[in-house]
Amino acid sequence: MHIKETALFIRNCWYVAAWDIEVPEEGMLARTLLNEPVLLYRDSQGKAVALEDRCCHRSAPLHLGRKEGDCIRCMYHGLKFDPTGACVEIPGQDRIPPKTCVRSYPVVERNRLVWIWMGDPAKAQPDSIVDYHWHDSPHWRMKPGYIHYKANYKLIVDNLLDFTHLAWVHPTTLGTESAADLKPVIDRNTDGDGLLTITRWYLNDEMPNLHRRVARFEGKVDRWQIYQWSPPALLRMDAGSAPAGTGAPEGRRAPEALQFRHTSIQTPETENTSHYWFCQARNFELDNEQITESIYQAVVEAFEEDRTMIEAQQKVMDLVPGRPTIPIAADSGLNQARWLIDRMLKAESAQAGT
Repeated sequence: MHIKETALFIRNCWYVAAWDIEVPEEGMLARTLLNEPVLLYRDSQGKAVALEDRCCHRSAPLHLGRKEGDCIRCMYHGLKFDPTGACVEIPGQDRIPPKTCVRSYPVVERNRLVWIWMGDPAKAQPDSIVDYHWHDSPHWRMKPGYIHYKANYKLIVDNLLDFTHLAWVHPTTLGTESAADLKPVIDRNTDGDGLLTITRWYLNDEMPNLHRRVARFEGKVDRWQIYQWSPPALLRMDAGSAPAGTGAPEGRRAPEALQFRHTSIQTPETENTSHYWFCQARNFELDNEQITESIYQAVVEAFEEDRTMIEAQQKVMDLVPGRPTIPIAADSGLNQARWLIDRMLKAESAQAGT
């Protein structure tokens, strides 16, 4: 393993490579993940396959090739590779040298996500994949989304775990004035790769506009945001609004309460670009496609507000690399997330002997 790569990215963990609908039944999807070109496609049984998007002969990208059954043929000199990455045909040559192959990555499809393991294949354990059951549960409804960011994935993680910015970046979408002052309760579990649980309750508060658009009631609310964040960049959120005083903080959620499950997942593309998969699922009016689209568009609007700020932040950091930043009290959650990421990086580097 290269020292530079180890310092940049955690590799022995499950990353998202795509939503299931992004990998076509026919054709191919080319995507850069952790500075590596990856080709995604489906075999004749519909199973997702991930190969290095680089022919081992002359480095031609395989996504410029073609599918032939379960295999991919490079259209530069015709080498053909099976789903394991082994070369099974070289036109005009009977013997295939044993090193004529491309890398194949472990892939698992779960909860409508295509998960990929970019590190040591022997360490890939599907049971460790984080659960996002609301993506394909009959009791929830959502529309999957994707954003490409011109920013390092850690800046997106910082943003997601920083609640005070809601009042300033999202005043007309996600935020209310109370977001700037409310202190979250943060619990850090260091078992395994670690888990942050961040809880915020807004009692007798105004409803944010995103909730008001689909609410079945009016007036003040008790609303909640309960984050579960796992390194390197996996966020699950239980969020919602209930009529104030109906017992939501004690666990009683009124029938008319709005309940959401949110997904935000990042995978590094390069040092300064990232993939971002998201959705906002709900458990009410499941057959109302208009609400599905309205919620999706509202989330996109809010995330575009984030993206504008984060990409501008990345540009400034590129101009003045290494310039120190000054922490404030609101950084507690994101600082703990950075600590968990750094802990995984150090452990992986130590195991690799780098």
